[in-house]
Amino acid sequence: MFNLFRSRAKVKQYMMGGLLLLVALSMVTYLIPGGYSSSGGSQDQVIAQIGKETLTVRDVQQQMQAAMRNKKFPAEMAGYYVGQLIDELINTRSLVYEAKRMGIEVTDADLAGALRANFPMLFPNGQFVGKDAYAAILEQQQGMTIPDFETELRQQLLLSRLNGLVDDSVIVTPDEVAREFRNKNEKVKLEYVALSSDKLRSEVNITPDQVRAYFERARSQYQTPEKRSFDMLVADETKLGQKITIPDDELRRIYEANKDQYRVPERVHVRHILLKTTDKPKDDLPKIQARAEDLLKQLNAGADFSELAKKNSEDPGSAAKGGDLGWITRGQTVPAFESAAFSLKPQELSGVIKTEYGFHILQVLGKEDAHIKPFEEVKDQIAQERKRQQVIDDMQKLADQAHDELVKQPQQAAEIASRLGLDLVRVEHAEPEKPVPEIGTSPDFSAAISGLPRGGVTPVLQVSGNKLVVAVVTDVVPVHPSALAEVEGQVRTALTNQRASDLAMSRAKELLERVKAAHGDLKKVAQEMGLEVKTTQEFTRDGAADGIGPASLLQAAFEQPVGSVFGPVALDTQRFVCEIESKIPADMTKLDAASRSALRSEIKSEKGRERMGLFTDSVRNALIREGKLKIHQRVMDQVVGNYRS
Repeated sequence: MFNLFRSRAKVKQYMMGGLLLLVALSMVTYLIPGGYSSSGGSQDQVIAQIGKETLTVRDVQQQMQAAMRNKKFPAEMAGYYVGQLIDELINTRSLVYEAKRMGIEVTDADLAGALRANFPMLFPNGQFVGKDAYAAILEQQQGMTIPDFETELRQQLLLSRLNGLVDDSVIVTPDEVAREFRNKNEKVKLEYVALSSDKLRSEVNITPDQVRAYFERARSQYQTPEKRSFDMLVADETKLGQKITIPDDELRRIYEANKDQYRVPERVHVRHILLKTTDKPKDDLPKIQARAEDLLKQLNAGADFSELAKKNSEDPGSAAKGGDLGWITRGQTVPAFESAAFSLKPQELSGVIKTEYGFHILQVLGKEDAHIKPFEEVKDQIAQERKRQQVIDDMQKLADQAHDELVKQPQQAAEIASRLGLDLVRVEHAEPEKPVPEIGTSPDFSAAISGLPRGGVTPVLQVSGNKLVVAVVTDVVPVHPSALAEVEGQVRTALTNQRASDLAMSRAKELLERVKAAHGDLKKVAQEMGLEVKTTQEFTRDGAADGIGPASLLQAAFEQPVGSVFGPVALDTQRFVCEIESKIPADMTKLDAASRSALRSEIKSEKGRERMGLFTDSVRNALIREGKLKIHQRVMDQVVGNYRS
């Protein structure tokens, strides 16, 4: 394969601008230093040496930092991700090394062209911003120097060209295209029987000795999680608020100082019937107006306004409420509507009013002049607002005081709660993430209490129900291997599920053997065994079979002739025995030029990925044999172990 590539006189440039931009930016991101010392030490340990280049622990740490910042994987999976990352870095640097040996070069002109094509912000109006501005942009946006950035970009150009060479060597024949079209569009239809282990659980009998034996075999799987006991002091807004009384003279003082808040503008309580004209032809307007006039006649004759509005109004917001719009003030509606509403007397009907929305009939139900609400009317509202303000202030002060005293006297939670008038909640052996009495499930509280030693105090936290809490840890029971008594229910359930699953598989195998003996008569044998036969819809290799699941589980259906029986197919708690009822060949007349082109590209990409993988492996192995690639397995294992721990 090496000779194939070296035989070319000239390397074809291969670079897709958008992809290169994304790749280059991702390469830039992980080079941002993450607070590591520039001095020597364990971070400078070499994981691999590729020619004269080295891959160090620091390189891996920086990439892991960037990956975690970008949330490419859950933090708890870091120990598994880091090994793949190291492998990818070694492969990438090996390919760059080999590309250079093959004579693939990236000239300064190539680099400049890539910059111009993919980083237009460096060339406003077609003119380079200058070296100083270039350096400033890289430092500000990428945290990199010009040499570091351009080194990474050159490497990406090399890899892109190498990929291009691999893709150029891929050939897709017309037969491959036709075969892929046929595979994608061929359909099958199945008859099947499903045996569910859930339904067989009732047939499983488990003895105490079997539970004990299963537990002994799987003892390492059962760990009792850490449990914490703590005293929690709770400041409850509702309870504290009940103890607060605001004197009338203070309420009146608040009222007098804030009268403008209780000012009510002139307003009317109105209802209406709307016949819409928006989006209606102009020729329909006379008919709509005539209908409105007829409704007005009915109202003047004593018809019920609410009922007519429900049946005829086209205002979706008020029709169901009998046309009631509630209280409105000036400026809330269009001018014609407002003029009519504020000119009517209570209970008076308007004529037919025309607005940009359509024809309206209004009735005013109530009217109020502008005024200030009297003290007695707003007294309760003021009291509630003042009590809430005071209780929130009191809650924070009490909770902060409780926190400070608990830090000094963690054993005196009960006395502190009693003296400060807070609720004391004693929680015994709580598990992480489980609901806590008084506050339920609170991620913030769980995070705060987790990791604290005995006597440790949480910060003051706000939890659901308008409460502030502070807690002190009174006991910690660390994670430990479970005793059977602690997990007997779990063990019994696991053993029952296993036995039910085994029973379902056994029944499925029995069904399959009997069907084969009956020359493929699935319906007959299923009936004898009291089982139900169902039928799927027609489905393709890329689809799914109704009642069973993804077609990827059912590839035998596409490989065996009609009438064949196969299985058992396992999915979750079910086991399936299937018979191929029919096959629907692909309609090859639909393989037009566009389909051929799309399939050819798809096959070419897949072949290219496979070939690039093989090429990468061959490069890596060749470099190892030549002594050009040296991997320090001990250092690699240490890095992986550190992340896993």
